Amino acid sequence: MNNADLNARKNAATPRGVGVTCDFYAQRAENAELWDIEGRRFIDFAAGIAVNNTGHRHPKVVAAMRAQLDRFTHTAYQVVPYASYIELAERINARAPGDFAKKTAFFTTGAEAVENAVKIARAATGRPGVIAFSGAFHGRTLMGMALTGKVMPYKAGFGPFPSDVFHAPFPNPLHGVTSADSLKALDTLFKADVDPKRVAAIIFEPVQGEGGFYQAPADFVSALRKLCDQFGILLIADEVQTGFARTGKLFAMQHYDVAPDLMTIAKSLAGGMPLSGVVGRADIMDAAAPGGLGGTYAGNPLAVAAALAVLDVIDEEQLCERADRLGEKLKAKLTDVRGSVPQIIDVRGPGAMVAVEFCRPGTHEPDADCAKRVQARALERGLLLLVCGVYSNVIRFLFPLTIQDAVFDEALVILDDVLKETSRAAVA
Repeated sequence: MNNADLNARKNAATPRGVGVTCDFYAQRAENAELWDIEGRRFIDFAAGIAVNNTGHRHPKVVAAMRAQLDRFTHTAYQVVPYASYIELAERINARAPGDFAKKTAFFTTGAEAVENAVKIARAATGRPGVIAFSGAFHGRTLMGMALTGKVMPYKAGFGPFPSDVFHAPFPNPLHGVTSADSLKALDTLFKADVDPKRVAAIIFEPVQGEGGFYQAPADFVSALRKLCDQFGILLIADEVQTGFARTGKLFAMQHYDVAPDLMTIAKSLAGGMPLSGVVGRADIMDAAAPGGLGGTYAGNPLAVAAALAVLDVIDEEQLCERADRLGEKLKAKLTDVRGSVPQIIDVRGPGAMVAVEFCRPGTHEPDADCAKRVQARALERGLLLLVCGVYSNVIRFLFPLTIQDAVFDEALVILDDVLKETSRAAVA
């Protein structure tokens, strides 16, 4: 069995709509490294799209799952409950932002968490409308796609979408959109498209993921909180990608002086196991009637066991502090190489949620080709990177926060070489 054979089998057996970045197949992985079926080694700066903040197969996470395997694997929590679900909810409630009583419900995927946050908001307010932002990504379900502010490849050909979903521009000073511009657009939306008294929630990402790793400005988040309070609208923070130490805080909303009413969590919550959740104000979380929330696999006991171990690892290995340290080191490298790579227009991101954006030299015209060349050349050198952004001109870095220092330094050398090579080739 080799990669070429598996590619042929994949193309014959699976649909093209499931896009795949790599043309090789994983055999094993450990922390920040993985090996394909032909024995080649790669440094993983994708982490399963921000899922493996605690690395591949962290020993404590694996041990917790093995112990749970010896007890039971599935009962469906809403049929026969188990104590670990309650313990995890208690720990999330205690750590989530906001000085008020909270409750948490668990689900399976990030999109499922978003869907249920909308359901809870509508049940609590009796209103239908939801406002999201340009560049946002909230999932591939119908409601998730409706909320997502990026057409290609997520929304094209899949409509019609659920009604009562509206969009406003997300602040992006680099591309000429200020916080004031976004707030003015919301005001226009309320005047032209939807009465604010019909809006159940405003949902936003503290740092946009697929949209390009743009962080919501503090003044914008504070203004959103005031706007929601003014009109009785609930504020939902989508922390599916930003959560669990990635930004240097356990949750990205802890960078701000206001709290959301509801927050969605997933990805690195369970160290590679499928688990998501909605955490929020207790009275709001109780708005749905019994049976209105749940799912057959929601709060799977193996995933819950993994999540409890993940929270321990984050604390014991001080991963929030490590995210800051590694993120600053990466940004320093990217800033240093920027002098030799004129295509780099911006280096940004809190903690270890770092991105580099490429535009054509001397302009603000997005250069998607440059980002793709960097990604492809890095992969040839054994470094796995992901592209993002509305224009696909951004490289995002999502390495495990547990990455060994020597492996991290090795990746930075590869990155330095690849960026300079790509820039020289473009000029030649």
